Amino acid sequence: MSIRKTILGAFAAVTLAAAGAHAQDKSIIVQSTTSTQNSGLYGYLLPIFKKETGITVNVVAVGTGQALKNGANCDGDMLIVHAKPAELKFVAAGHGINRHDLMYNDFVIVGPASDPAGIKGMKDVEAALKQIADKKALFASRGDDSGTNKAEMRLWQAANIDPKQGSGDWYRETGSGMGATLNASVGMGAYTLTDRSTWISFKNKGDFSIDVQGDPRLFNQYGVMLVNPKKCPAVKQDLAQQFEDWLLSKHGQEVIAGYHVDGQQLFFPNAKM
Repeated sequence: MSIRKTILGAFAAVTLAAAGAHAQDKSIIVQSTTSTQNSGLYGYLLPIFKKETGITVNVVAVGTGQALKNGANCDGDMLIVHAKPAELKFVAAGHGINRHDLMYNDFVIVGPASDPAGIKGMKDVEAALKQIADKKALFASRGDDSGTNKAEMRLWQAANIDPKQGSGDWYRETGSGMGATLNASVGMGAYTLTDRSTWISFKNKGDFSIDVQGDPRLFNQYGVMLVNPKKCPAVKQDLAQQFEDWLLSKHGQEVIAGYHVDGQQLFFPNAKM
């Protein structure tokens, strides 16, 4: 056999092996908000999905703003995030396709037992924020352009308050995820805004408890969408579509609803089926 034929044969074998490995690579990358990770939802949900489909879902848990940037940079196959206006802009810009409502829960304000701003039991979130600002009570913000941070800034704006005027004084920006911000909040005795699911799962509560809840403006919607394969040709559209379809199906929605911590349901499915 000539050297040329030997080389061509070896090249063909490597190519076939690589093609076979690619065909067997049933995995996708999901750019995700941290709350779905911190709450333990993925640890519960993804093994069920893999058992039923054979598809491995690898989660990159970052703030929603960063997840959207990563998706726009083609660093993933789909997104699960919670900032609907930003999600719709993402789709309108051609970065994403097939955006759907997936599930919801709500935000709450938690704080120390001493309650320096006197907000415990309030249901008007804007009035509570005004009292925090008036009293210059410590408030820990994620400050990371996450879905929670976007919601927080929207609430401050509705209350006609610019909290960044108190930055470094009573208003502290952590630049961290929800779990880390809750730890910082408890450590410094500061109020913070958190999604309820992360709060329920959080183990370092100390003397903290929920002070403000029940305002409709604290509604927290999660969405799911695929990264646009026209902009990102390497996207595994078929596999990602299988995961999205599963999440939005009656069965997938029942699985989401079945996730409980300490007897409490953390997410409430609301996909339009």
